[in-house]
Amino acid sequence: MNSIFRGNRRSVLFISDFILWNLSFYISFSVNKNTFFLRGYENIFFTGLIAANICFSVVFVLFRLYDKLWRYADIEDFFYALIASLTANLAFMSCTMTASIWYADINLGSRVYITYAMMSTLLVMMFRIIYRLNKILERRNLAGKASKRLLIVGAGETAFSVLTELSKAAWNEYIPVCLVDDDKDKLNRRIAGIKVAGTTNDIPRLCYENDIEAILFTISQISVADKKRILDICADTQCEVKIIPNMYNLVTSGGASITSSMRQVEVEDLLGREPVVFDTEKYGKYIIGQTVLVTGGGGSIGSELCRQIARLNPKHLIILDIYENNAYDIQQELIRKHGKDLSFEVQIASVRDKKKLEHIFKNKNIDVVFHAAAHKHVPLMENNPEEAVKNNVFGTLKLAEVADKYRVKNFVQISTDKAVNPTNIMGASKRICEMIIQMMGRRSKYTNFVAVRFGNVLGSNGSVIPLFKEQIRSGGPVTVTHPDIIRYFMTIPEAVSLVLTAGSLAKGGEIFILDMGEPVKIRVLAENLIRLSGLKPDEDIKIEYTGLRPGEKLYEELLLNEEGITKTDNKKIYIGKPIEFDNDMFLKNLSRLYIAAHRNQADRVEQLIADTVPTFHHARNN
Repeated sequence: MNSIFRGNRRSVLFISDFILWNLSFYISFSVNKNTFFLRGYENIFFTGLIAANICFSVVFVLFRLYDKLWRYADIEDFFYALIASLTANLAFMSCTMTASIWYADINLGSRVYITYAMMSTLLVMMFRIIYRLNKILERRNLAGKASKRLLIVGAGETAFSVLTELSKAAWNEYIPVCLVDDDKDKLNRRIAGIKVAGTTNDIPRLCYENDIEAILFTISQISVADKKRILDICADTQCEVKIIPNMYNLVTSGGASITSSMRQVEVEDLLGREPVVFDTEKYGKYIIGQTVLVTGGGGSIGSELCRQIARLNPKHLIILDIYENNAYDIQQELIRKHGKDLSFEVQIASVRDKKKLEHIFKNKNIDVVFHAAAHKHVPLMENNPEEAVKNNVFGTLKLAEVADKYRVKNFVQISTDKAVNPTNIMGASKRICEMIIQMMGRRSKYTNFVAVRFGNVLGSNGSVIPLFKEQIRSGGPVTVTHPDIIRYFMTIPEAVSLVLTAGSLAKGGEIFILDMGEPVKIRVLAENLIRLSGLKPDEDIKIEYTGLRPGEKLYEELLLNEEGITKTDNKKIYIGKPIEFDNDMFLKNLSRLYIAAHRNQADRVEQLIADTVPTFHHARNN
């Protein structure tokens, strides 16, 4: 039956209306004429009936009432149907009263017109309302059997849109139970039939009392601190927690439904500090109209650099990467987003290949270099110290020398907090890179060499957060190296904002450092991610402590003891005071290190790294 109705929906709806019009007319006429058998009124009755059917049919078709899906109807649709019915009655009355001027027996009388208008409108509206309510009940019965009971945080426009969309869906994963909002004026009121039952502080109680299984966060205009406070409350409920993205971004992204855009809580939501945003107008002018090279342009940081640089109207963008798959991905993304508006190219090459670098720089007239190419995985570099040196140290040295030779204006080196008092090969190799930048900054007459130092980047390839998410999806265990290990965190866009800003502030030899807020315990992050997935740490998902990896610290630092910091005009960015070292001795150590690395003498490489970086204390087994 349902399939027959779906296939002939317009016909069935028209026939239903046709029956209601005729029934209304018969009742209105017979009651007012005091005859149910129409004796003596046959001609006027059937004439009026035909006129009514013609008027109602024409008006309802013109109002396109049969093009609507009434199972999804809202108040606007019902108001539209009401206007259509009243218009049809007005048309019917006008036609018959006009005709009665010439044919007196067509005059039905005012009582018939009034009764018919009331009854026909009532029945037409009631039919649609009952049909709509029946569909809602069907969906609720279906949803109640399998859906999760949902609490919504926020009682604003986004919450209303979510509730409306959930009510229209034939089946959905959630059934809304209540809302919370910190606006006291909204308490105990209803939105789309759902009660605002308390404030955000009432979330744990409401979840307990109403057997809530999922929480949806719908507030977009909120401070980061308040957002973290509310999400921390949600985490204590052990309900699954999801977030609706900013409504403006959702609308402008085009097409996606609100409920399909729900996402899991990310670590960025839990950092509790305002994101660092690149001030394009103030700091981006040095990119406009310039030829820019990004090494490691297909990686996490490199690809985001390419995205943000592309929006700054460079003259030409060169993406250099040895890994063709990553380079291809960012190439296709930039083509989709910018088309012919962006002049760019991809070079598949290694920063170790000085001849290829010479060829590129000689022919491209490069103005700005962002050096993001590096081996960065701590455990892998522990087992391959010679490769860390070949790529990180001498790739940087070769690139810097070529950039200086061809008079590049700005050279920005991507560094890491692991370069501070390094305990592993990767961190020590990046500290040597910083020393190369300082040396080149002192020597160069044409190029401003700077390094940018920041902590762990959320979502980058190989970072801990994607690993945690995958482990949670797989049912655990979630592996943490040590219960007390802490790290500084930032997002990829924040890291790139710092890099771009540093390029504009460069005077030569600086190490720029971001104010990253308070460090975060990795164990706490893991526990929160588990809770916000609706699971219990160490019950549903086990947390296993695997021990610190070779070369890994309990905590990272952003400054060496000898370094002081100087403020810049950007409140989130500082300059580390360069540590003086002997250039000649440094170059001799580099020469020895080059020979040992290319002879693959791992032990010799490690000893020479220690000679070159006085603050390096290798932690082999933690």
